[in-house]
Amino acid sequence: MNISTFDDLLGAARSQPQPQRLLFVFAGIELPDDATPAQRAGFERGEGGALVPKMCVDKSPHELTSFEQLRQEAAAMGQPWGMVFVAAMSGPPGKPPTSADADQPLQGMVEAIRQGRIQNFIPFDPQGCAVQLG
Repeated sequence: MNISTFDDLLGAARSQPQPQRLLFVFAGIELPDDATPAQRAGFERGEGGALVPKMCVDKSPHELTSFEQLRQEAAAMGQPWGMVFVAAMSGPPGKPPTSADADQPLQGMVEAIRQGRIQNFIPFDPQGCAVQLG
């Protein structure tokens, strides 16, 4: 499955045989205080930086109509962000997972992003396009 936009992901999640819950971690991209001059110069060119989780939420794929809706909801929270990481989870056979079911996986996702372990998530930029990191 090729996912190049958030709306591709939304369609894929809706079409799964098991009900899904989407997990979102919005991260800022910041320059650490102890950055070297070379790191600072790269950051000014749009390279490097550290991912800092700012806020997280879970939603059913049916609660969202588009990336624009998600972006507007995130903007209403007032935290600036530069990337959103998304993962999906399913519940027991035939039963949609709840927000309570998503609490622990979502917190694990936040911690994984803090540690730079992002390979299990799909990152999207503020326009809803999938991003290749690394």
